[in-house]
Amino acid sequence: MLKISKRERSMPVGVIGKLLKIAAEEPKVISLSAGEPDFITPSPILNKIPNLIKNRKKNRITKYTNVQGLLELREAITKKLKQDNKINTNPDEIYVGTGSEAAIFGAFLSTLDPKSEVILPVPGYMSYEPAIRLLNAKPNYIKLKEKDNFQINPDEIKKKITKKNKVIILNTPSNPTGTVISKKILEEIADIAVDNDSYIFSDEAYEKIIYDGNKHISIGSFNGMKKRVLTFQTFSKAYAMCGFRVGYVQGPKKIIKAITDSMTYVNIAGPTLSQHLAIEALKMRKWHVNRMIKKYDKRRKYIVKRLNEMGLRTQMPQGAFYAFSNIQDYSKDSSKFANKLLKKAKVAVVPGTEFGKAGEGYIRFSYATNKSSIKKAMNRIEKIL
Repeated sequence: MLKISKRERSMPVGVIGKLLKIAAEEPKVISLSAGEPDFITPSPILNKIPNLIKNRKKNRITKYTNVQGLLELREAITKKLKQDNKINTNPDEIYVGTGSEAAIFGAFLSTLDPKSEVILPVPGYMSYEPAIRLLNAKPNYIKLKEKDNFQINPDEIKKKITKKNKVIILNTPSNPTGTVISKKILEEIADIAVDNDSYIFSDEAYEKIIYDGNKHISIGSFNGMKKRVLTFQTFSKAYAMCGFRVGYVQGPKKIIKAITDSMTYVNIAGPTLSQHLAIEALKMRKWHVNRMIKKYDKRRKYIVKRLNEMGLRTQMPQGAFYAFSNIQDYSKDSSKFANKLLKKAKVAVVPGTEFGKAGEGYIRFSYATNKSSIKKAMNRIEKIL
């Protein structure tokens, strides 16, 4: 009998696909689950589309691009990284793909062998662990604690890291906790990576979405880290371009070449039209992004206040657009609690176990939706509780 591979059968069964389906098909359900901006892509980006279509022969938007990404876009990203992230680089050290998630998978393909180990802070973004396991590598968990504001403790990395370790994963600002990793901690982690000859994968998808004067710092800008840090960024979050599927990774030239070679057999190249629009996004006035962040900030303060008033203990996120709530006064099972909210309150949220076993006892609420819907959702939840 033909069977699915053991590797695939061993993958954790996620609920995010189910939640997205429910949110799309059931009008009575308010979704606070998806990590997708509710804003329309800014008009300077969308207004470029008719011109691109009109001049399609010249710009070749119906053709494949260079597998590594449009040179013009990589040049624009080079300038952006220098200005915003203090990373000095060149177009040969950048790979553009179908979102930063594809770039992360390509980087795993290019650095991990079977039985390699990866330092993985949890709760953490849900796609890291399956990607590691698909390559027969091993995640080595670092538990993030609420009492530490979900900051990484470098001493825990020192205890867990072994000679088999190839990669340390960082996500700042964090999905799901909204934590921004401090410069001091980043410096300690950089030293650990050097001492243990490990790469650092720095996932910075929410780099622009920061609150309360906090600062996003790219570890790839530190002295002596150029040869071992891969910085992943995307146009999906800050520019509300999720559907265009374009993101990138910056890193050592030999790794970027390896990622490019590997991803050639996965998706050939990123979408050509999207890459042209990404160039426009980098030219756009900062006002468009700042307008969205101001609205996220108002929602953030409102939802955290309401959740705490209901006894769902929630720290104020420093970045991204998620509230990560402790539900243990009501339930020890986050999946059951999320299902209860879905069935009885008609509100879709993500159980903490989607972000690793350390997420048990927590729920992730996304406030990347309009404030009116958030108010309705909070009222429904309060009534059920």
